[in-house]
Amino acid sequence: MPRRDGRIRAFVDAHEDDMVAELSAWVRIASVAGVPERERHLRRSASWLAGALRDLGFPITEIWPGETGPAVYAEWCEAPGAPTVLVYSHHDVRAVKDENWDETAPFEPVVRGGRLYGRGSSDAKGQVLAHLWAVRAHLAGGRSAPAVNLKVLVEGEEEAGSPSLAGMLDEQRARLDADVILFSDTLLWRADHPALCTSIRGMIGAHLEVYGPLTDIHSGAVSGSAPNPAIELGRLLGELHDGERRITLPGFYDDVEPMSDRRRAELAALPYSDEDWLTRSHTRSIRGETGFTVLERLWERPALEVIALAAGDPVGVKRAAVPSMAAADLSIRLVSGQRVEVVAEQLQRWVDERIADGFDHSVEVEALNAQQPYRTPDSPFVDALARAMAEGFGVDEVGRMGNAGGGPADLLATAIGAPVVFFGTGLVEDNWHDSDESVSLAMLRSGAATLAHLWDAFGTTG
Repeated sequence: MPRRDGRIRAFVDAHEDDMVAELSAWVRIASVAGVPERERHLRRSASWLAGALRDLGFPITEIWPGETGPAVYAEWCEAPGAPTVLVYSHHDVRAVKDENWDETAPFEPVVRGGRLYGRGSSDAKGQVLAHLWAVRAHLAGGRSAPAVNLKVLVEGEEEAGSPSLAGMLDEQRARLDADVILFSDTLLWRADHPALCTSIRGMIGAHLEVYGPLTDIHSGAVSGSAPNPAIELGRLLGELHDGERRITLPGFYDDVEPMSDRRRAELAALPYSDEDWLTRSHTRSIRGETGFTVLERLWERPALEVIALAAGDPVGVKRAAVPSMAAADLSIRLVSGQRVEVVAEQLQRWVDERIADGFDHSVEVEALNAQQPYRTPDSPFVDALARAMAEGFGVDEVGRMGNAGGGPADLLATAIGAPVVFFGTGLVEDNWHDSDESVSLAMLRSGAATLAHLWDAFGTTG
């Protein structure tokens, strides 16, 4: 594949220190989602980004209020006849446990070993920052405006399930009109082998409670005759998967789209080894549905995880009591063909039918924050992104992958009426949502270079 003159990459590499300083300043703002006492930090984070976009040259920059955190909107539309691109990402970050961080305090960024550590450095402030520097690199060749009509929407509630996004898209629909949506809240496969993401799993959460005695009761008084909700909950959770590690909800797989030969070949072509995956993912061992590879399980098959459990006295002094209630939080990942509302009904019916006599229960499905799965359709925009990634990363070709997590891609595509393409600068080893989150500075530079090339590539895409 022919290469450009290297001007864009040289510009990005020469400004690494500036990128680090700018991202560090933003990471220091503790814009944690879903924590009321952090709402002022979300406002500060939005103001920081709006100012950065304004200084960059965007003629229009605005802050749109959200239920718990504001979004930032900007547009630079001075390319008549060129496509209009809507960039989506978020500036809110996950909650932290300071005591679990070893490299630095969560909001005191530090650079070590080619990485910038700090909450939000990768998810997703680093990905947004790559866009800022991409525009700078794109304009450095003498342009007065981007080669595309560029709109940017960076929400402040993604980590809280985007509760205001649907209303925001509806209210601002006319202003958000676009030919393509670039979704920048995702991962690359490996530092030495970038891959283009073409699908994202959906997500639905549920909270399950099982009730036993009317109050916590001393086990010495009732042990052996009282219903123990912790044991019953454990039984239910154990029965959610069968011996082949398939999810047992009746009808759960009925709507799953069969994996195409093309997709299977794309995933098989990615460089993969168990050793490399275990090292980067910190998952100790490999489990999952029989008959599928790790990458197929991650990106093309649904999954159900228990992400929290509570019963009795998990901390503090033990009271030797049979608990009155046991609870679990579930996270269900869906794939193309499945629908959130169908799976929610399947889960409710399964629990209702399986709960043992002598217990009461409740199932609360987080329907408002649920996300449908999405697959990018073939289009010239996908081909243009593949070319830009090859140039930005300096490789002959890029692979294809999926996103194992969730995101509002289907919501954006449906509301705007445009296809979604994915590009982010994260890696699985960046520790999203965990302690010692970090971003690779090499990935930031290559990501910025990719996006700078992309605006040229999109500018000639009809």
